[in-house]
Amino acid sequence: MSSALVFARKEFFEIFRTWRIVVLPAIVLLFALTGPVLAKYTPELLTAVAGSQLSGLELPTPTVFDAYGQWIKNLSQIGIFAIIIIYAGLVSSERRSGTAILVLTKPLSRATFVIVKAVVNAFYLTALVAIGTLITWGVSALMFGEAPGAALWSSAAVWLVLALVYLSLMTLFSVLIRSSAGASGAGLGAFLVLSVAGLWMPAADYSPAGLPSRAATLAAGVATEPLTWPMVISLLACAAVVGLAAMIFRRQEL
Repeated sequence: MSSALVFARKEFFEIFRTWRIVVLPAIVLLFALTGPVLAKYTPELLTAVAGSQLSGLELPTPTVFDAYGQWIKNLSQIGIFAIIIIYAGLVSSERRSGTAILVLTKPLSRATFVIVKAVVNAFYLTALVAIGTLITWGVSALMFGEAPGAALWSSAAVWLVLALVYLSLMTLFSVLIRSSAGASGAGLGAFLVLSVAGLWMPAADYSPAGLPSRAATLAAGVATEPLTWPMVISLLACAAVVGLAAMIFRRQEL
C-alpha cells in the first residue's frame, strides 16, 4: 500500500477521533429533520404567535419547495460557517501538535500530505450532504405528501460544490496561517467577499459567488440562471487552491 493510501486511511479514521464526527453530522441532521417541519408549520406558528396582528393577511400555503429552500438556506449560512470554523486548523493543528513532522518523516511528500487531507475531507462532506439530502427528501415527503427529487438533489449538488470551495480555501488558509482563529477570520472574510460579489452579475455568472443563489433557485423549482460556468470554474478553483496550498506547504518550515 502506498504512503498516500496509508495516510488517507489515517486521515479518514482521524475524522472519527475529532469533533468533526460530532459537529458537522449534528448540524446536517438537525437541518434535515427540522427544515421540512418548520416549512410546513411556519404559517400556523406565525398565526398562533401574532394572532390578531395578522388579521386580514392571508399567508401563502407552504409547499415542498419551501422545505427544500429551508434546507439550502440553512446550509448556505450556518453550514458554511461550520465548515470555516471546523477546517481552520486542518493543516496548522497537525503542525502545532507535531503530528505533521512524524508523518512527513515517512516517505510522504508535503504536497501529498495537503492534497490527501483535502480529498479525504471532500469525500466526507459529500457523504454528509448526500445523507442529509436523503433525510430531507424523506421528511418532506411525509410532511407534504410529495417530494420531487430533481429540485432537491440538483440544489444540494450545487451547494456541495460551494462547500468544496470553502474547504479548499480553508486548506490554503490553514497552511498560510498557523492560528486556527486567524484562519477562521480569513475564511469569514472570504465568505463576506463572495457574498458581496454574488450581487454583481458577471461574478455570479462566472465564479463561486453565484452558487448560493443558483442553489436557492433550483430548490425553489424555478431555476433560470446559467449554471455550467459557475460550477466548472468553482471546481477548477478548488483544484487550483489546493494545489497552491500544497506548493506553499512544500516551502515552509515545520
